[in-house]
Amino acid sequence: MRDLKGKISFYLSALVYVLFNLRLGPDSIATVKATAWQIAQTAPYVAGATYVLIALLQYMSEGAKVPWNRRFRLFFAIGIFFGLMYAIYEYAGQGTGVQ
Repeated sequence: MRDLKGKISFYLSALVYVLFNLRLGPDSIATVKATAWQIAQTAPYVAGATYVLIALLQYMSEGAKVPWNRRFRLFFAIGIFFGLMYAIYEYAGQGTGVQ
């Protein structure tokens, strides 16, 4: 039961990560392209922040390694935060430019 619950929560966090990075377009192809571009733009920053956080956690635990599933969960959590901040930046800035 515990293993199944862990797998479900892992896949749900991956789905929420994609959902927060979802960028809508006029059709489904444009939506997939915009979402892939959004993830490609933010993934290096998310990976870097995750790397620093994992290094800090391993340093605080005197060298104990963080399991891979927890690393991915941290990546998804930080990616959700970055996706939210970038979406707020994008959507709040629409229509405010010089015309």
